[in-house]
Amino acid sequence: MTRLFSCPHALAAALVAGWVAPAPASAQTLAPISVTATRTELPPFDVPASVDVLDGERIRSDGRAQLNLSESLTLVPGLLARDRQNQAQDLQLSVRGFGARSTFGVRGVRLYVDGIPATMPDGQGQLSHIDLASVGRIEVLRGPFSVLYGNSSGGVMQVFTEEGQGSPVVSSSAATGSHGLRRFDMKASGAAGALGYVLSAGRLSTDGYRAHSSAEREGANLRLDWALDSDRKLTLLANTVSVEAQDPLGLSRAQFDVAPRSADASATTFNTRKTVRQSQLGAVYEHRVNADNQLRLMMYGGERATTQFQAIPTGPQNNPLHPGGVIGLDRNYGGLDARWTTRTALAQRPLEIVSGLAYDTMNETRRGWQNFQGATLGVQGALRREEDNRVTSLDPYVQATWKPDARWTVNAGVRHSLVRFSSADRYIVGTNRDDSGSVRYSATLPAAGVTFAPSEQWRVYAAAGRGFETPTFNELAYRPVGTGLNFALRPSRSDNLEAGVKWHSVAGTLPRVESTLAVFHTATRDEIVTQSNIGGRSTFQNAGATRRRGLELAGSITPARHWLAQLSYTLLDARYRDAFACIGGQCPAALVPAGNRIPGTARTALAAELGWRPPTGWRAGVDARYLGSVAVNDFNSDAAASFVTLGAHIGYVAEINRWTLSAAARLDNLTDRKYAGSVIVNEGNGRYFEPAAGRNHVLSVSASYRF
Repeated sequence: MTRLFSCPHALAAALVAGWVAPAPASAQTLAPISVTATRTELPPFDVPASVDVLDGERIRSDGRAQLNLSESLTLVPGLLARDRQNQAQDLQLSVRGFGARSTFGVRGVRLYVDGIPATMPDGQGQLSHIDLASVGRIEVLRGPFSVLYGNSSGGVMQVFTEEGQGSPVVSSSAATGSHGLRRFDMKASGAAGALGYVLSAGRLSTDGYRAHSSAEREGANLRLDWALDSDRKLTLLANTVSVEAQDPLGLSRAQFDVAPRSADASATTFNTRKTVRQSQLGAVYEHRVNADNQLRLMMYGGERATTQFQAIPTGPQNNPLHPGGVIGLDRNYGGLDARWTTRTALAQRPLEIVSGLAYDTMNETRRGWQNFQGATLGVQGALRREEDNRVTSLDPYVQATWKPDARWTVNAGVRHSLVRFSSADRYIVGTNRDDSGSVRYSATLPAAGVTFAPSEQWRVYAAAGRGFETPTFNELAYRPVGTGLNFALRPSRSDNLEAGVKWHSVAGTLPRVESTLAVFHTATRDEIVTQSNIGGRSTFQNAGATRRRGLELAGSITPARHWLAQLSYTLLDARYRDAFACIGGQCPAALVPAGNRIPGTARTALAAELGWRPPTGWRAGVDARYLGSVAVNDFNSDAAASFVTLGAHIGYVAEINRWTLSAAARLDNLTDRKYAGSVIVNEGNGRYFEPAAGRNHVLSVSASYRF
């Protein structure tokens, strides 16, 4: 059965087992679930934190297009995944307001795939290499315990691919839909003796909802799980992805109101576009030394090459200090995480301690060229920037879980993060001086929480933690004036508080009800904010203090066999507490006043789904989503309006001998609502709005054969 389950959790790394198929009896039962709270295995209810666990089949079911993860994350409270309708720009993802300002990459949220960081040591991450066809589950952690992942941990998203088990299975799926959507995937999985395997590959293309927004993506993912013996296991991981996409850019208010499917004229004039090539390898070795001690070693390495053509007019590029309108990034990255777990006792009560050391590094060659040659626009021209950049992070950590008695669980941990940036300037021409330099940031990040169990059905918890967030290389890339990296930026630091309660009905009975409620408060100093954002060149500054506080509510009910209703609600009040200067771009005044909303955040979000999902036969469901208005700049002078969207799907699943066949049809935005799916925060030309698609459909089929 596919479902979203809200449960407390912290610091997952090889966690929740997932939901089993509906039992043949009238009640539905759950497979045993354990989570690694502070990297120690505990039942979910005993952990003082909030997490949502998304089953991988949910991503692939109900006729979803599988363009990106934003289609499947609407029921996660506290998380906002924006529908950009622009495959040239990475998914906009924010947790409790962290990451809302990002216009490139995922910012303020730590990302992991099978325990391997998808966030670089500077704090910026990408999700383009995730193979949706082989995802087993996704976990989204919010709250104070996320700080134990180090730099840029406003929240944590972990993706776990499927593990090969049982008889060999070969499957394929295909989809077609509105705006030229075409997708095809193939997957083989199973186990041969001690070796489990999953190999998946696919291709997706779309003409795009907007003009100048076509895209193609090809990728493959391999996972091998080898049980060396009863106490040792080796997991090998490899993936690759290739993306080519046009960039329609954002639209001004007038453009959005009149022609939301258009691209800005400069997008076609300069043929704005992006290409990405990424390949990655990883290995995880686990050794149970004895009943009380376990070793885990993780190593990974990869390379990512990105070329992006921007719509910067030729005039400004004639300035000898201008870096050009084409960006080329060649990145090599890698790292390791060594972890030791021991089980002992304190005051004759169970105590589990996890200690470890994480090291990550990234080497980047950044180049800039003019985006013209003579009168020809949108082509790579003369070199205007070249530098070798490096960032490393070294993080020792220790975490513990102690049960002083049967009703109480105490979790605590601390991590020390040391992040070093350095840049060697290779383009020193005329007045463009040597801008080499270096900077380092460090912080000690503690977190602690306690859980009380008044009964089998209730849990009450509270937690606190301190986090920090360094600038990324993209945020350091430009100074407000002149050339070189903006080493004047300081890291932001935050104090996080959370309290919550959760309840579930008696296991094994219908109706099955589960609910969680969490309240949170985060105070941040030296918040990093967009200073200007013009023609793809963004500069940043520190803006003093901010405050994020709110409430998250999630619940699900299984009223009868095969039925499932789910609801999530988020209330977020994210505001600047200090006034700060505005320089350049869309600045109607010299100061941004204290009390303004942090742009890119919505005050309220509500999502609901009702589905009928028997294992075979007909399936159907409906869903609804509401999102409040979103300010587009620090001055709050304009906003993307609130909206409500409706969706519906129907499908059929048949099992014939060794075959499983399915087909589905899906309609989204049934009322053809015109709305902005995302915004480009503080876009200096006033082109803030990225329109979402109108009414659209997807038709999909799949077939699998078990040998």
